[in-house]
Formats: sequence, structure tokens, C-alpha cells
Amino acid sequence: MLAITLAMMVTALGVVVTVIAVGETTQSRAEYLPRARPGTLLAEPDTFLGEPFSAADAATVRAAIERELPGVPIARSELPMDESRPFTARAENVRTPEEAVYWQQAIGDERLLRYLTGDQSTPYDEETAVVITSADVKVDSIGLSYKIHEDDEILETKTVPAVIARTADPHMETIFVPSKMVRDLGYRLQLDELIVDPTLHRVTEQERERIDARLDDEVAKIYVERGFRASTWWLLIVAGALLLALACALSTGFGKGANARQARVLRRAGNGSGAAFRWFCASRAGVTALCGAVLGAVAGCPIGILLLWPLTVRTAWEEPVRVPFETPWPAIAAIVAGLPLLAATLGALLAREQPSRERVRPRSSR
Repeated sequence: MLAITLAMMVTALGVVVTVIAVGETTQSRAEYLPRARPGTLLAEPDTFLGEPFSAADAATVRAAIERELPGVPIARSELPMDESRPFTARAENVRTPEEAVYWQQAIGDERLLRYLTGDQSTPYDEETAVVITSADVKVDSIGLSYKIHEDDEILETKTVPAVIARTADPHMETIFVPSKMVRDLGYRLQLDELIVDPTLHRVTEQERERIDARLDDEVAKIYVERGFRASTWWLLIVAGALLLALACALSTGFGKGANARQARVLRRAGNGSGAAFRWFCASRAGVTALCGAVLGAVAGCPIGILLLWPLTVRTAWEEPVRVPFETPWPAIAAIVAGLPLLAATLGALLAREQPSRERVRPRSSR
């Protein structure tokens, strides 16, 4: 009975962790926002310091990328240097998705434009902005809002020609403004990102590590977009819990003394063969594991669901709402079915003590 109780408790722990981990993974996948197209290499300034690239740092990062990726084109994303002079681009009837990487606008050259569209044949004109969208709209111009001087209280507006470019990735929807167009308004631009377009070269993890090794962490952060990756830390806890449940199921009745007693019981029952002894040990371990697994699953499922609810509650207005969770029934069924089978198999394999024949004591002569 003690073995069943212990197996039930650790199995319930494994089921609870499984339910919570699967639910949190589903929520994290819904919350995940990519920072670039899949396979893109980004070189960004250290966000901890909160400062943009200096001219020297930008040259150092670019040189490091060019040494590791010779001949691969590098796109630039730029920002106005003076934050006190805001600059925005707007297009009528076009709404940039909230999950877009470049939510306001993207400033750069033709390489950045073709990275955003994912099409190397996208035409580029320094005097024309590009509205990158997947919506079925028509746009022939956009409005630019800017300040000529820092002390200006009113934003100036200017209408510039624009065209539509399609993209298959909604995260890349934005308004592309050529760097020359922004400079002509009196802005000085600074480097925001260096980008390696995955259409031209898909960076491997080894290449990223070599580039990162050439740079100090204070200079730049090298990042390759791989998409959402689920955490696997919880698998170790579940595996440990199931191993403990298995050990509990196998703990009862094993040992030389216990096996000898069981052998005598089987012999008195009329069948003292080794096969019968192993069958008895396998059945005992399997039934113990089955009882513990079923009871543990019945207890662990509701506990895991109740604990998952507060762990995935929305804590900020910009976070997505809680997504529907699916209880991992296949995984739970695999635990309930697999644990007894494994316990029975090991129970038979570990029953190596052969039943020995009792010595017949000679009758004393009277």
C-alpha cells in the first residue's frame, strides 16, 4: 500500500508539471513576437546601455560580419539621430499590425526594402516611399510629419509619392522611407540595425557564434531569428518523477529475503518454476504501477489545471489574452499505459532469485 501511495504522489507531480508546462508553452507561443524574418541575422546595440551605435562601433560590427560572411550584402536600418525632432510616416487606409517589427516606419536603402518584402526584384527609388502591406489597398502617396527645428511646437507635414509592395510576412508590414528622403528634411541618421537577409544567406548557429566571439557584449548583440522555441526544462522534472514512481512500484517484495519467501509461497501453491516466479514479480510491479499511475493522473490533472490558470493570467494591457489550453491527454495516457508496462518488464527482469527446494529433514527414530 505504501508503494502505491508513493507512486501515486510522484506520478501526480509529473502530471501536474506536464499540464502546466504544456499550457505555458501554448501561452508563450501566442505571446511570441519575432524580431525579424526567420533566419535573419541582426546586429543591434546593447539594449542594457540604451545607446545607439557609435560610428566606431558600427564600423567594428560591420567589419566582423564581413570577415565571417565575405561577399554577403548587409542591409542597414536607420533612425533620426535627434530624438527631440520626431519623424513619422502615415498612409491613409493602411493600418500597421501591432505585431509588426517596424511599427512606425523603416528607414534605409534598397537592401532594407528588399529584405522587408522578401523579394530581391522589388523596385527602389530614392524619391518614392513604399507601403509594405498584405492588405488589398491602393496608395499613391503618404504623409510625413516632422520638425524643422527642435523648438518648433507644430509639426510640419509633407506629401511624398508612394507605391505598394506586397509581403507574405505580416510582421514585416510597415512604411519604408528611403534614407535620402529623410536627410533632405534636415535629419541626421544613425545606425539602428545591421541585417543579413536570409534570402541571400541563411546564417548558421556556428557563424553567429564566430561573429559574436569577435565582438564584445558592450558593442553589439548578435541575434539570429529562429522562431519560437519551447522550453524543455520541465522534461527533466517529469522524467525524474516517473523514475521515482517506477522505483516505488519495484520496491515492494524485492531482495533476497523477500524473493525467498515468495519462492516458498509459489512452491507450496504447486508451481515453483522460475517462469512462474518471474510472472508473479512482473504482475505485482505492474499492478502497483498501474494503481499509482491511474490515481496520480486523476489527482494531477485537476491540480495542474487549477495551478495553470493563475500562472497564465494577463498582467499587462499589451499582452495577448489567455489562449485556449488543451489538456495533454496523449502524454497523460502514455504515462498511465507506459509506466505499468515498464514496471512489469523490469519486475520480470529483476526477479533473478530462483526458488530453491526446501531441505527434507529426516524423521527422528523413536
